[in-house]
Amino acid sequence: MQTAVRTANWAGNVTYGSPRIHRPHSLAELRGLVRDHARIRALGSGHSFSLVADSDHDLVRLDGLPPHVDVDPGRATATVTAGMRYAEVAVALDRAGWALPNLASLPHISVAGCCATGTHGSGNHRRCLAASVRALRLLGPDGDLVELGRDTHPDTFPGAVVALGALGIVTGVTLDIEPRYEMTQRVRTDVPLDEVADRFDAVFAAATSVSAFTDWRSGRADVWLKHRTDRPAGDWRGGRPATAPRNPVPGMPPEFSTEQLGTVGPWFERLPHFRPELTPGAGEELQSEYYLPRSSAPVALAAIRSVGDVVAPLLHIAEIRTVRADDLWLSPAYGRDSVTFHFTWVNDLEAVRPAIAAVEGQLLPLGARPHWGKLTGLTPRELGARYERGADFGRLARSMDPTGKFRNAFTQELLADL
Repeated sequence: MQTAVRTANWAGNVTYGSPRIHRPHSLAELRGLVRDHARIRALGSGHSFSLVADSDHDLVRLDGLPPHVDVDPGRATATVTAGMRYAEVAVALDRAGWALPNLASLPHISVAGCCATGTHGSGNHRRCLAASVRALRLLGPDGDLVELGRDTHPDTFPGAVVALGALGIVTGVTLDIEPRYEMTQRVRTDVPLDEVADRFDAVFAAATSVSAFTDWRSGRADVWLKHRTDRPAGDWRGGRPATAPRNPVPGMPPEFSTEQLGTVGPWFERLPHFRPELTPGAGEELQSEYYLPRSSAPVALAAIRSVGDVVAPLLHIAEIRTVRADDLWLSPAYGRDSVTFHFTWVNDLEAVRPAIAAVEGQLLPLGARPHWGKLTGLTPRELGARYERGADFGRLARSMDPTGKFRNAFTQELLADL
């Protein structure tokens, strides 16, 4: 099955240049596509705002492959079809008595796509979603299945997970899992940003997963506290407790958000901000995000506030989160515990560009690494220069795909200097 109709991403700011988008329904069909095309590339759920997924050559979606979630209780792992969305995987795991350690804000996005770009949730002890990957199955340039594992390929596996689709087409992902758990979610409103900065460690230790939402204009934030019921909670209690359900985006319906007010529920119905059965809006937004060393959080907060007059008029909302360090070469959290600053902009790229430039003028000198799937003023070459293992990734990509079958303009430029 294929379409020749031009397809846009979720936000509508990228229209894919591919002349054909394939949607195979079997592994054999997918292998044939890879074998028979000189250039081909996987396309996930379309939630990247950058050109990381775009291609002038054939694209292939994996959501037509038969979905599987195979749990191995002895190894505490689950092997899932790469094109499945996290919402589907989470329900299947929970029914089997298992869970993932973390989820992103949206559960509607594909497993392979999230892992390929370093997508994350929040939590002092929670790593990005790709850090839960134990093994990968992917198709190489000849359509042959290649299996890579953390245990079997310790020297190269950290370079193969957050790989931007440049190594092959991932068909299966083996994830570390843990016994299912329950959580609560509470929101504290009207928290001064000065308190977030001055008591950063206390605020972000107040629950298992913490997010602070602000408009960078009011000087205040709403702090969302998602807490495991089997873990002790922190003692920070700033602001005021919300007395009714809220949406992270002011003015949007609270019905789209996961349940709050301290009601106990399963992990997958609390960790995301939005319910899987509802799509939060129609994509009328653009997004940027930056990972910085966690230790720079107070300085970064002050830096963004200094350009708040430029940023605030173009925002729907902004979010601050924390991410634990990992060892994945192209993960924006590689080698350092991180604080992330996320900006959900109005859907007007020309108006937003100066605001992105203002933010990057403040954060890049502090060591910021932009999210691969979000908007930035940096070129792919400039992005690659921010990763100390970038050259290692370049060698890995050329060894696994010497002819560049899986590259697009974005990864071709990224690899030019690596």
